[in-house]
Amino acid sequence: MAPDSLLVVGVGDIHGRFHRVEAWLDALEEARRRPVDLVLAVGDVEAFRLADDHRRKAAKRGMPAEFAGYADGVRTMKRPLYFIGGNNEDFEALHDEPEGFSLAPNVHYLGRAGLKELLGLRVGYLSGIHAPRFYEQPLKRPRSLDTAKQAGYFRASEVERVMALRDVDVLLVHEWPRGLPQRAQERETPPPGRTLPSYWIGNPITRRLVETVHPRWVLCGHSHRAFAVSLGGGRTPTRVACLDQAARPEESVFWLEFQGREVVGAGWGVSGEVSWRAGQPWGLGSLPAPSEPPPLGTMG
Repeated sequence: MAPDSLLVVGVGDIHGRFHRVEAWLDALEEARRRPVDLVLAVGDVEAFRLADDHRRKAAKRGMPAEFAGYADGVRTMKRPLYFIGGNNEDFEALHDEPEGFSLAPNVHYLGRAGLKELLGLRVGYLSGIHAPRFYEQPLKRPRSLDTAKQAGYFRASEVERVMALRDVDVLLVHEWPRGLPQRAQERETPPPGRTLPSYWIGNPITRRLVETVHPRWVLCGHSHRAFAVSLGGGRTPTRVACLDQAARPEESVFWLEFQGREVVGAGWGVSGEVSWRAGQPWGLGSLPAPSEPPPLGTMG
């Protein structure tokens, strides 16, 4: 890699599994023979401050309570990790800081909606998923399980804020834009071992947002499935990478090599192998070979 390049890593829904994500990043650094400069997480991080809080709120998934160690200073994240909110977070802790804040050294919440410049890159973001009933309603303080659930939905004013952005290098959203399978089917046949997801996956608000802002790259999660498709046309399409949850690295870790603000190469997993280079088409053929499903009990 060129000395002035950046290695930026997107991570799918962590769901509290911080230790394994750090181990994966260690492996990727060894494979690429350079440090990871920036980690971007696409929501459902579940960075609960207290271990017992995490077990209580995420007991239905049996997820680990690993963030407590970072919050208490027992462990330190090795690389700067910036995350958006999904629909499963410690919303009580995030509510009073809609513009973002640091939860622990090298662990940063970006906020509900907006733009941050990170290492010279323009990173736009929209936390949450679409719930039509609450789209126009004000955001309530998450004092109960019901209002905490509502905090995981984005609002119209937040979408409008992101809709006004331009010249965005990476856009982080939690829920897929609607219509990605249809778009992929128009252009290519799924490779062996892969099938298209449901046509109803994703939401139309995020799709309109992506088509309006026209970011260079979009990273998303939520649906626990890897997917790759290009939107728009011309010489500068928007390349969308959907990430699996952090159950296995092959489809939940996606890295981008930037030179300046241009991506010159990208890859999946921690092998360091390049699966896409600038000038090549981006789509289903850019995905890694399908991996075996994780053992029972590891799904989020």
